[in-house]
Parts: sequence; C-alpha cells; structure tokens
Amino acid sequence: MQSYWPVAYRNVTDADARDALTQRGRLRVTPTCVIPLDELEWRTTASGGPGGQHANTSDTRVEVRFPVATSSSLGPRQRARLLERLGPVARATASDSRSQARNRELALERLRSRLAAALRVDPPRRATAPTRSAKEARLDAKRRQAQRKRGRRRPDADE
Repeated sequence: MQSYWPVAYRNVTDADARDALTQRGRLRVTPTCVIPLDELEWRTTASGGPGGQHANTSDTRVEVRFPVATSSSLGPRQRARLLERLGPVARATASDSRSQARNRELALERLRSRLAAALRVDPPRRATAPTRSAKEARLDAKRRQAQRKRGRRRPDADE
C-alpha cells in the first residue's frame, strides 16, 4: 500500500497508525485493561439502506463482540463491573463507511470507548453544606422577589 506520509516521515506506516489503537495485537482499553484481539468475535453483514450494486454485494457493516463473562484478560473486579454495566457480551457496530477496513477500525474504537466508560469508577460524592453567605444571599433574593411580586398586586379596597 502506498504511504501518504512525506519522505522525511516514511518510517511511520499505515500499519503503525493502526497499531497505535491496537498495540501489536492487543486493544488497550485503559492503562490497566488490555484485551488480546484473539478474544474478540467479528461478524460482517451487508449494510442497510440504498447504495447501488456495490453496497448490495459487499459485507461492509462490521460488528465486534467481546464476551465479558468468559474473558481471561479481565481481573475479577473489572469483570464484575463490566457484567453489571454491559452484561455478558459487549457489542459495537459500524456501518458508516463503504470500506470494511474503516468500519472495523470504527467498531473497535467504539468498543474500546464503551468498555472504558463502563470501567470508569466515579469518585464518591462528598456531602457539603451551603455557606452562611450563600444562605443569606438566597434569602435576600427571595425577599427581593417577594417585594417585587407584592408591588405588582392590585391595591386593596381599604387603601
């Protein structure tokens, strides 16, 4: 395949760019979670919608599946978190491009981001109380609003 890099950068190939995502046969989800590509299941089907003869005959839609329940590359806490948030199988599909290779990259990136989001641990919320000045400002705003509304009322009959 012809490289699109200038002559000075020819040592960087398209394969190296793809390997940045997959890191030599492994998908790096987080710094502590790396999945071998052997564990992923790929399926290609025909993309839906109009597209002419080419789209009707080529399988460009790509689905990648990751069996969370049976994966040997996950630790027990990672597996439990993924099972809780994604279920026994994590899936990602791509049919954006007419190229199956590009759809494979898109599906792999979508799976990676989905797994990373499911593995993210949110820090526990620390309860805080409003400060004295915040309470006073809120009550002052309420007083001003009440005064404004009182000023809009129709005058009483005895006034």
